[in-house]
Amino acid sequence: MGQPLEHQSGEGRDPAGATQPELPPGQRLQRGWPVTHYGPVPKFRPERWEFRVFGATAGGGKHCWTHEELTALPHTTVVADLHCVTKFSMLGAEWGGIPARTLLDLAPPAADVTHVMVWAEYGFSSNLRLSDFADEQVLFATHKDGELLTAEHGFPLRLIVPHLYAWKGPKWVRGVEYMTADRRGFWEERGYHNVGDPWQEQRYSYQEEPGDGPGL
Repeated sequence: MGQPLEHQSGEGRDPAGATQPELPPGQRLQRGWPVTHYGPVPKFRPERWEFRVFGATAGGGKHCWTHEELTALPHTTVVADLHCVTKFSMLGAEWGGIPARTLLDLAPPAADVTHVMVWAEYGFSSNLRLSDFADEQVLFATHKDGELLTAEHGFPLRLIVPHLYAWKGPKWVRGVEYMTADRRGFWEERGYHNVGDPWQEQRYSYQEEPGDGPGL
């Protein structure tokens, strides 16, 4: 379901001197944006929609926003690549949305938080190290290239994590759980790498090194 980007767009040169896009190992350049997800596309009901930050918050409570309240928060844009674990890379997309750091400021985690679990529709989840989630280019996207996201691509909200494989950024996000210990998300429980760095080609759990994640 959640699919979802950085090492920012890089460039290299071939022997003839032509500029070539830099891709992570095993990736191919994709023109356009394929639709990839697990399960059906959820129906958006704004009157029922709520975004939550919960778990080990600094104050011990839960923080909630309606769709109207969340989309009224300050927006920014990030130009970054999207690297799908299915081996396509889409380069130089402009994503618009709410920085993850904004939510960390508005709903701060407790001092001992090390990881987050990002929750989406149908109970889909993806775990991230807090340091990855807090990266300045990570945002909850509402737009791509100036256009509102379509339902198939995650409207009303999807997480964009430019420096990790796209499954780490779920579509149809509904909340963030702060955690004091790591816990695997949906795909991580099903054989995907717990970290998911495309530049190290961390695709599958059998590639994990000690310290990369909890046991399966």
